[in-house]
Amino acid sequence: MTNPEQSPIFQLSDHVVAFLAKSDPIFATSAGIPGYDALLPDYSVAARQAHDEELLNLLIAIDGTAVDSDVDAIAKQVLLERLSATHALSSSGELARTFSVIWSPLSDIRQIFELMANSSAEDAATIATRLSNVRGALKSWRSCLRDVAVAKELPSVRHLTGIANQAETYADGGFMDVARATAKHAIVDLEASGLAAGAQDAQAACAELAEWMRTELISRATATDAVGENRYLRWVDTWNGASPDLDELYAWGISDLVRIHDRMIELGRKLAPSATSLAQVADALDADPKRIIVGTDALLAKLKAFTAQTVIAMDGVHFDIDPRVRFCDARLAPEGGAAAPYYIGPSEDLSRPGTTWFPTLGATSFPWWRHASTWYHEAVPGHHLQHATAILLAERQTRFHRLAGWLSGWGEGWALYAERLMDELGAFTDEADELGYLANQALRAARVVVDIGLHLDKTVPQEIGVLEPFGDCTGKPWTAEFAVALLEQWTIQDHEMSVSEVDRYLGMPAQAISYKLGERVWLAARSEAKERLGERFSLKAFHAHALALGPLGLDHFAREMAKWEANA
Repeated sequence: MTNPEQSPIFQLSDHVVAFLAKSDPIFATSAGIPGYDALLPDYSVAARQAHDEELLNLLIAIDGTAVDSDVDAIAKQVLLERLSATHALSSSGELARTFSVIWSPLSDIRQIFELMANSSAEDAATIATRLSNVRGALKSWRSCLRDVAVAKELPSVRHLTGIANQAETYADGGFMDVARATAKHAIVDLEASGLAAGAQDAQAACAELAEWMRTELISRATATDAVGENRYLRWVDTWNGASPDLDELYAWGISDLVRIHDRMIELGRKLAPSATSLAQVADALDADPKRIIVGTDALLAKLKAFTAQTVIAMDGVHFDIDPRVRFCDARLAPEGGAAAPYYIGPSEDLSRPGTTWFPTLGATSFPWWRHASTWYHEAVPGHHLQHATAILLAERQTRFHRLAGWLSGWGEGWALYAERLMDELGAFTDEADELGYLANQALRAARVVVDIGLHLDKTVPQEIGVLEPFGDCTGKPWTAEFAVALLEQWTIQDHEMSVSEVDRYLGMPAQAISYKLGERVWLAARSEAKERLGERFSLKAFHAHALALGPLGLDHFAREMAKWEANA
């Protein structure tokens, strides 16, 4: 409900959030907005067109709204920038034609059930109703995909095949798992509650989607993965709120990758002197029983304890962490998604905590040296602190800013900065953990090289050269196979993870560059503030101010941080 004491731009922001919740019940559930948990979105062309028309009306209203404070000025800019980017993507058809296993209506639908309350009979009834609505949502998406196919704008065979495989995974018990867990926690009968019937229908709809894609869509798709410069630039702006020089960024990504790789080689010689490659070093560490966590229960306990210990170490020193958000949960990701861990923020009322998600990919033992840095990224001081900070700052961030203003360059840039911060603070006392951290840094630098290289048809640079089993690839156009080899050799990712990563880059153009691009902006802002403020600079104050600004486009963020005064 709109608060009459709010400024006009804050009131308009509330209206925008209400519109987004109504048009996208998945967003509503993710944000903790009640009233939509039994529903799923309408993905049809007609629904998208109506959505775009309303977005345009909102943009006109926002543009005409006067502001009289710095807080309102930031709020207005965030609304205009984010909604304009969304409208441009949707009205151009770009949103409808761009999807993959990590990001599609199908995966969104499956994931949202993991965020729903399931402790009462009422919760169970809501979940049963939403399960029964899966078929209709997928039907509306199919109608949209038919139009995309007619326009000859389908994504590549790679992504359609991946979605079909994912749908088959969900069809094989993916929704019945939800139904059984709900029946157990809510103490209701699986059959009488309607949970079983809803799950069975949802799974049947997934099986039908997979079959339809295989028989009708895949043959109409292209084998070309690259989106080309025009489409790529649109996504660069969407993910990052910036317009970098892509040639300069590509060259910088290569040099940063080489820098990181050299340090990895140095560490590898210490950790496994007899190894002749980084892959052999990783194999030796993976085989060390002292570095292995056995079992998913032990893994989740380790992740939660690790984050709790980090909170204790950081609170009051480099951050002030509100007691309400000191806990960050850890859960196993649903089967069938991408291979990389991820984070989902807390609900607006904090009744659902921020949560990290670990995809096991069927594994039952886990080498910790690979994951310590990642949990600084996903939890504290990474994504959890930035999401939770936003939720708690209702007086200076609009509801839209807090719940829907997220963009990857600011967010992933901070999380990668958080990993580097922990290295700067001496967290990686075990050289194996440092190697894991460097591998993550190398992966993000490789993403810049590979993502730009694949989508803009660039060639393999001399600095990389030999990629086994392909030999010297210098001067040859990047291919998915070359990219997988680079990740395996230079960032010591295993083959399955490397394939998943490359599929992700090809299905989410320009998102992969946002980590290093964002980190570079965060580091530049810190460096500029240190130089400008001198003895008045405080790292803790820098973190507090920067996070309190909330998600901003990188160009906007740099401008705001240049105004910061330590005593403000």
